[in-house]
Amino acid sequence: MSNPLQQTIEALAKEKGIEPAVIISAIEDAVLTASRKDYRTSENLRTRFNQETGQVELFAVKQIVAHVTNPAIEIDLTEAQQLYGDEAEVDMEIEFPKATDVLGRIAAQTAKQVIFQKVREAERENIFTEYNQRLGEVVNGTVKRFENCDMLVEVGRIEAVVPRKDQSRAESYNPGERLRAVIKGVSRSAKGPQIVLSRTDPALLVKLFEQEVPEIYDGTVQIRGAVREAGDRAKVAVHSRERDVDPVGACVGMKGTRVQAIIRELRGEKIDIVEWSEDQVAFVTNALSPAKVQRVSIVDDRERVMEVIVEDRQLSLAIGKKGQNVRLAAKLTGWRIDIKSEEEKRKEVEAQFEELEAGGASDNVAEEGEPAQPEEAAAETVADAEGEQ
Repeated sequence: MSNPLQQTIEALAKEKGIEPAVIISAIEDAVLTASRKDYRTSENLRTRFNQETGQVELFAVKQIVAHVTNPAIEIDLTEAQQLYGDEAEVDMEIEFPKATDVLGRIAAQTAKQVIFQKVREAERENIFTEYNQRLGEVVNGTVKRFENCDMLVEVGRIEAVVPRKDQSRAESYNPGERLRAVIKGVSRSAKGPQIVLSRTDPALLVKLFEQEVPEIYDGTVQIRGAVREAGDRAKVAVHSRERDVDPVGACVGMKGTRVQAIIRELRGEKIDIVEWSEDQVAFVTNALSPAKVQRVSIVDDRERVMEVIVEDRQLSLAIGKKGQNVRLAAKLTGWRIDIKSEEEKRKEVEAQFEELEAGGASDNVAEEGEPAQPEEAAAETVADAEGEQ
């Protein structure tokens, strides 16, 4: 680009991450708006950027008609042919140059405002489009400040927000610290696109495993589900596409190095890695890890309810702190899990047997009482006969 204006356009486009054509269009619109405000005319004005001279040219456009009804926007066919020859025809448009150097200070200020507005809108649209396509991606950012418990994070050249509900209670950050978070959503607002990040979303856990475990990154091991209670515990279900690859071992790593790196990133959050299975009973059994399950039975297949029996000493481990372990297992598997100890199950079975025995005894009493009815009737008949005599 040769002239100063074109060089400025190119530099601004590179800085804002937008196309030069967008800025040129903004300049044309700005000059057009300023011209209409300054000329105060009913003419049909048009602007065009001249790349050779670097100037914005202004024209009054008139349409060729057979009979003129509005001289400001129409021109007679005969007059048009006198100006442009026989090539002029009805419905064609003719551009008449107008001066732009006569525009006043107010018009120039208006043009400046329009240019800034157009460029800002184009920049916001680009940011929205870019980050809307990156949902679920992990980004690095720097904590800038806190507003109403929301954490504002600088990601590249834009500012994102980590709402209070998307912050882990086990974590605390200070301005200037770096963090990794997952892009949860992008929304439009009056101030521009609002990028929402999260430190509690299970997608962050999945992405961290993809970064730490090569087998997951190349697709050999698949993550079939992940659930979290951020800051406390998480469960991840993995499955290997190759028989020789242990999915759980691949995620744990040598001496736990891979999973420990993720635990450090999540500030000590405990992670249970379990093997996914098509057999729902086996999957539920695995999901309740680290508790050892004695047996599992499907209570209601339609409502997806399972009954799990564990040893008495394993009951508290299976349920977890405040029901956390069984709650995460239920979210991971999609089944409602009813956990009972062997002692509870034994008492339940004994109670059922007692009910059955009690029911059988009452039936026998009823059967023994029924034959007495004919004997009583016979006695009454004999008494009636003696009375008649």
